[in-house]
Amino acid sequence: MPTDDLPETFHVTTDEQLRAVSNLTRHRIMAVLRFEPATITQIAERVGLAKGSSSYHVRLLERAGLVKVVRTRKVRGVTERYYAMAARAIVLPDPGEGGPDVLMRHAVADLEAASPEGERHVRMAHLRLTEEQFAELGARLDALADEFRALSDPSLPDASLVFALFHPASGERAAGGAK
Repeated sequence: MPTDDLPETFHVTTDEQLRAVSNLTRHRIMAVLRFEPATITQIAERVGLAKGSSSYHVRLLERAGLVKVVRTRKVRGVTERYYAMAARAIVLPDPGEGGPDVLMRHAVADLEAASPEGERHVRMAHLRLTEEQFAELGARLDALADEFRALSDPSLPDASLVFALFHPASGERAAGGAK
């Protein structure tokens, strides 16, 4: 089912939307819907939830405007709804200094839940870069992620890419904040 008419981004701006994306189960439901629409039954199977729980979480995402019904059909007298993401990308507000980064917490939870037998590429590198190099690396990482997102095929197994390029807290700020 084509999703070419989706807006490129959805900006999370309300508390209701932030609560909706902050939940790990709803994060995983949105991951199911990122490439193709799915029914509550399909979502429940992919996420490993009961249909009732999946329905509850999807309703919260729909109320927050993060997912939407893109198709319905009658199956044995019952209307089956297909849900899809409301946009290709969800943009979260900056959590601010010391605030929790929801995306990174979800990424770590997903990594910890992934099969240890599966292939992984996890790396941390400490770099010393000029501001121009920092900006260039950020742009290249964004472009690489966009390039491979465009190559994504919904029939293939999921793979997650998470990266964070940032300037860590200075020694004195980090020491002052750790109590």
